[in-house]
This record gives sequence, C-alpha cells and structure tokens, in this order.
Amino acid sequence: MSTGISANRMEILQIADAVAREKSIDKEIVIQAMEHALQKAARSRYGAEHDIRATIDPKTGEMELKRVMTVVDDSVLDPETRPFNPSTDIMLNVALKSDKEAVLGKEYSEGLPPIEFGRVAAQTAKQVINHEVREAERERQYGEYKDRIGEIINGVVKRVEFYNVIVDLGRAEGVIRKSESIPRENLRVGDRTRAYVYDVRRETKGPQIFLSRAKPEFMARLFAQEVPEVYEGVIEIKAAARDPGSRAKIAVISHDSSIDPVGACVGMRGARVQAVVGEMQGEKIDIIPWSPDPATFIVNALQPAEVTKVVLDPEDARVEVVVGEAQLSLAIGRRGQNVRLASQLTGWSIDILTEAEESERRQKEFASRTELFIRALEVDEMFAQLLASEGFETVEEIAYVDTIELAAIEGLNDEIAEELQARAQDFLDKLAAELEAKRVALGVADDLKAVTGLTAPMLVALGEKGVKTLEDFAGLVGDDIRGYFETKNGERVREPGVLEDFALTQEQADALVLNARVAAGWIDALPEADEEEQVEGDADDVARVFPDKG
Repeated sequence: MSTGISANRMEILQIADAVAREKSIDKEIVIQAMEHALQKAARSRYGAEHDIRATIDPKTGEMELKRVMTVVDDSVLDPETRPFNPSTDIMLNVALKSDKEAVLGKEYSEGLPPIEFGRVAAQTAKQVINHEVREAERERQYGEYKDRIGEIINGVVKRVEFYNVIVDLGRAEGVIRKSESIPRENLRVGDRTRAYVYDVRRETKGPQIFLSRAKPEFMARLFAQEVPEVYEGVIEIKAAARDPGSRAKIAVISHDSSIDPVGACVGMRGARVQAVVGEMQGEKIDIIPWSPDPATFIVNALQPAEVTKVVLDPEDARVEVVVGEAQLSLAIGRRGQNVRLASQLTGWSIDILTEAEESERRQKEFASRTELFIRALEVDEMFAQLLASEGFETVEEIAYVDTIELAAIEGLNDEIAEELQARAQDFLDKLAAELEAKRVALGVADDLKAVTGLTAPMLVALGEKGVKTLEDFAGLVGDDIRGYFETKNGERVREPGVLEDFALTQEQADALVLNARVAAGWIDALPEADEEEQVEGDADDVARVFPDKG
C-alpha cells in the first residue's frame, strides 16, 4: 500500500510536535529532517542529478516539491571540481534569452507532481528522519551539559556495565567509571545518586557525559551546597585532597574576619560536615585553615600530628618536616595516607624525619664539613669545628667571604683570617689543577670546556659518563642532565642524569643545553636579555657537591 505526500497534512505536524517534545528538540529541526527525507525520495524518483528541494509549511503541513536550476557561466565553473551540469545549471547567455534580468546565481524553479511512498521509499525516509533527529538530540545534549562541567548533578542509576555505572540524568545519560566511583560503594539500578560533571565530549556514538564521585572537586561542591558561606563566597575552599572512601583533607579560608572558616564548615554539632560525610560513604574529612605561608600551611595540613620544625626547599618544592618520635606514625598515617594527602593538598613533596634522625643527619653533616676544613685548610679539629659551627659549609665560602666577617669570629683576627683565605684559595687552585688534569685524561674536549655554565667538576662528571664532545652535550635534553623516572615492567624506575649530583634546576639544565647548542652553531646566539639568564656556573650551586668532588 502506498501513501500520497499530500495526505494527512495535519497529522504530519502532529507527528513533528510529538517527536520534538519527546526528544526535547525544536520542532523546526524535525520538519527539516522530514524535508530532507522527502528530497531524498524525490531524487530517487526523478534522478539524483537534479537539484530537488522539498518544503513543508510549519503551519499548514502543505508539502511542496520543486526542481531548481541556477544561472552560471565559465567564470564560476571549474572543469575538474565543478563541471557544468545540464540538470542543475543554466548558462547566463541562455538565461538572458528568456529573462533580461538574469544574473549569476539566480535560481529558477518549477513545481514537481507529488510522489507516492512505496515500502522501500518509506523505510528510507524513516531512516533519514531518525538519523537527523538523533543527531539533533545529541547536539542538544552536548550543548546543554558542556556548560554544566564543574556542577553536581542528580540522577538515577539506569544500569551497571563492567563496573561502570550508567546514570539517567533525565534528558541524557552519564557514566561513572570504576576509577571515578567510591571504593566499596555498591550503586544498584534504581538508586538515586549525585555526581560531579568533570568532562563532556563529542564522540561517534553521541556526547559522553563523564561523572565522578571520587574527585576532590565533588567534595568541594558538596560543601558549597551544605555551607551557605561557601556558596556565597565568604568562605573559600583553597585546596582539597581525597583518598576516596577513606579520608580527605580540605583547606579553607574566610574573607570575613568575624567568621571562623573551620567552624562554619563543621556546623552546629558537626551537622554540615556530617551531611557531606554521609554522601561520601563515611569518608573522614579533616578541615584545616589555609595559610599563604607555606610552612604554616604544611604544618596545618599534617594535622592531627604535631610538627617540631619545617625546612623548606622552594626551588624543588620539597619540605623536610621534623616530628617527635611519638608523632611519627600519626604524621605518616596508615599506609602513608596522612602525609600523602597533605602533600596533595599543599603541592609540596614532604619528607618526614624524627628529631633523632634529624639530629643524626646534622651531626654527620657537621662532621663532614669539619673533616673537609681540616684537610683543605690544614687546621686542627677544634678550629675546623669552629668554622663549621659559624655556618660555613664550603671552602669557597671561606676563600671568597669578606675578611672582616672571618676576623669577627671569636678567637680570630685579621692576620688569621687572611691566612685562612690564602690556604683556602691554594686548596681550590690545586683542586682545579687536579680536575683539569682529570678532564684531559678523560678526553673531554676543550670546546666543551668553553660552554657557559659548565664548571670543572661538571666536566669531569661528564667525562666519567662518556659525554666528551660539544656535540655529545648539545644533543642532550634537560632530563638527560637531571635524571628522570620511567615505568619499566610496571615499576617506576629512576634513570640517573649525567650531572645529577649537582642538583641543577630544570631551568639551569635547559640553559646549559641551550648554551651548548649556541656554541656548536646549531642555533643562533640569544638576545642580550636572554643571555643574562644563561647559567653562569654559580659557585654556590657547585658548592653543594664540591666537597665530595674534592
């Protein structure tokens, strides 16, 4: 049985209305899909080479088919990419014979008789409409949810597939992957749940809405829902870290001095924080005050452990924290959880030492410096200990410090200070000669010696690692110099750098390579402003390992 396209005009509009409401898309999109389906059927009937267009009046449902021809000439036609098509084109000189107002691009149309849909044509039209409606629905979903990234959204668990939870959001579906779910949380079909929208992507099978219940941002958003001061911006959540399902830390600060940020987040009798804990399956939450001072913030982050001392290394974002013996297990936490969360919260790598360990290390460092001064300056142990206790760490510091500063040490005078500096400089000269001889013996080229920033100890270290020419060094990258981690057989393995012992920063290592490439002629010399930033072989940097190299 076949159906004429002119029949059931109002029914066509009713169908368009129903589909638009069901899929939450515009009625115009559904009508356009119907027009495209009609065009495809007409081209199958009259020939695909024709430019056939279909229109459906959105008010009356009246459908119209027409064949269109466009005025062209040789100036807009390319025989290879756009040859003349007699079914759709009419030359300008031909069009002018019947229409004096003909211009390039003008279209002429003629009506076509209605067509009847057979079974095959009807099935094709249905496929076209379904495809375009589905694409419009996907685009609507993407447009709606891409602007909701960073929000908490409610939904109902629709199904569970390979530990991934599919959530019905009403007008779309979201997925909570296993890695983004709370461990040991058992969501079942029909359960209502809340989750954090962290990504929305266009994919072949439609927009994918990725949800999480494990990210720290989920906890932060829950606090914004439960604590009015957070929602209003009076209290700001500066950082958050989580071990999902077990423990979390959150750092807060108040922009109103009259409001305690920790107390406001805890709430009366813990009501506010308990509401968040309940949503997170009993996860324990430490609420700590944020501080702009890194040391204070780190001490707060390690709560409930009490910290004795903090030593910061801003260059490498590392910190040594000293705690009492009784506080060690509390500071580290079960399976390292407390220190790990504190590190994530603050952004610093945290090393925890007991007071006994720190004292032992300091004694070793003091003994090492004392031994160095005894050997380099040819003084007795008591004199060497005096210098070490005054804060001198390297022979360079003694050789180049202001004589007045040395003479000011109790028991020293100008004459002794000058003698100490003379001995220190003699030691450094001898050491430099030894290093130079060692460099030559190792076969390290002279042109590598000329690279700005490379010191004598560095050149010896390079020779021992097999880097002996300017081209060898210029071919390295910063990680080759400093060392790096890589995964082998599932384990994280440290690959040592050729100058790893010199504790260079990434910027210094990159600058050394850049200087070598300039010296080798691989790249042009840098502008003067950048040359000032090149590594100049700062004696203080080398001094950190100089004693060992002596």
